[in-house]
Amino acid sequence: MGLETVRTTMEPEIATPDTSPPLSRPLVDRYLRLLGLTRSAPSLPALHELVTAHLYRVPFENISKLYHRHRRKLTTLPDIALYLDGMERYHFGGTCYANNSHFCELLASLGYAARLCGADMSAPDVHAAIMVRLEGREYLVDAGYGAPFWEPMPRDLTTDFEITLDRERYVLKPEDADGSSRVEQYNDGVLRHTYRAKPAAKTIADLASVIADSFRPDATFLNAVVAARFSPAHSVVIRNLKLTETRAGESVEQTLKNRDDLVTEIATHFSIPQEITREALDGLGGFKDIFA
Repeated sequence: MGLETVRTTMEPEIATPDTSPPLSRPLVDRYLRLLGLTRSAPSLPALHELVTAHLYRVPFENISKLYHRHRRKLTTLPDIALYLDGMERYHFGGTCYANNSHFCELLASLGYAARLCGADMSAPDVHAAIMVRLEGREYLVDAGYGAPFWEPMPRDLTTDFEITLDRERYVLKPEDADGSSRVEQYNDGVLRHTYRAKPAAKTIADLASVIADSFRPDATFLNAVVAARFSPAHSVVIRNLKLTETRAGESVEQTLKNRDDLVTEIATHFSIPQEITREALDGLGGFKDIFA
């Protein structure tokens, strides 16, 4: 649900159905190990398993963005090695471009016809999602929206596709006339946020200008804290000083008192070390409403 960054090293372009997979076998095997999975042939059940594992084991979070910017002066997308190191050492994930671009690389490397696509919010291409062609259908996959999209969502709809988590409801609409897919987020029945994913394949280079904007001083994820992981059985979402935990359909909300509480809860629910979060928060501008 926001802007990410560009790559730190020259790497092959993100695979589309007509290009070679970009990840080496050792990188694929390491990525799968961190997801708790083993290699299997492309299929809808296998894709579902990959998406579910990614949504829970690789959080949507901007602590890593703040940390790498503060520690490494990084203003570009972490490459796959740094991304996997962060997952393994600190239980990092990323925001939309990090999570979805690397997950798309993994899917392509496993033989899926996966492509990274730009999505419009308040401006063109300020979000990215994945589209996967499989078994005669196309699916929207999004591991970078901070939402409970723990299954591939079919795009060839005649009616709305809905996912509900406590007070929040997410709606994938049938395709537009130009083949785009609109996602709507409602809280307590009020529309709070939307994006429109467009079907054309994109590379990170195509998105460089909007990605660069994510490092402006007023950028959302330099002025807010978000951490979220989702599964049908257990989900945790932290948005600034609000924590929501859902188990078996029952949610408990908690308002955190200060940054110390925030550091503690991120360690408790996401296993990101407290000293890492504290250092990351040194670069935080404030607690901006991410839906503003």
